[in-house]
Amino acid sequence: MQRIKGYHAHVYFDASTIEQARTLCEEAAHRFGISMGRVHERLVGPHPDWSCQLAFGPELLGIVLPWLAISRHGLVIFLHPDTGNDLLDHTDHAIWMGEIRPLNLSAF
Repeated sequence: MQRIKGYHAHVYFDASTIEQARTLCEEAAHRFGISMGRVHERLVGPHPDWSCQLAFGPELLGIVLPWLAISRHGLVIFLHPDTGNDLLDHTDHAIWMGEIRPLNLSAF
């Protein structure tokens, strides 16, 4: 099995759900001591929607993932490991909470 260095959870939102997403990400960062990225009001990387990234170590997956699943209240969350293989991490290794969205994988 490939070594998992950490996880990224990308919280997707639009103009009508930006404050909900910001609140969720800020609460996750505070509650679990994890890294919260910028709240992007534009497309970034392979992501098909505006997003905010939460980054955390593998030891936190068992508490962060269930909390996000219960706390997302309709937001779509794309979660993937960081193994060093970006294409596989964003496809075969990915976990979706909510609607699966088409990623732009051309950069990989």
